[in-house]
Amino acid sequence: MTTALVVDDSRAMRKLLQRMVEHLGFSAIEAGHGQEALEVLESHQDCGIALVDWNMPVMNGLDLVKNLRSQRRYDRLKIVMVTSEASPRNIYEAMKAGADEYAMKPVTPEILHDKFSLMGVQVPQTAATGA
Repeated sequence: MTTALVVDDSRAMRKLLQRMVEHLGFSAIEAGHGQEALEVLESHQDCGIALVDWNMPVMNGLDLVKNLRSQRRYDRLKIVMVTSEASPRNIYEAMKAGADEYAMKPVTPEILHDKFSLMGVQVPQTAATGA
């Protein structure tokens, strides 16, 4: 089972996104900011997806994406920026930094499913069909 890392400084948003990815058939782990995400990833080498908020204390999402993309061991990690930052400039900066996809809050399980599919992440059949 693929593990998804949910990184957001809002505990409520982390729990909401965690439930969504679990509904899609993935296991989920969480972090409250970018630096914590790096620490969590150290002990979760099976993590295949990261959902990353932009605005967070300690280390923001854009800096986290840049940090992850500077390390070869995270080359296979798929990153989705999930944020309320909706300007074309922000989208450009996130993609330039190495994000694979960009989703604007509020997101739904269907939006996440579509983003995962666009990145080539296999969504478990039972989650995709709702069975």
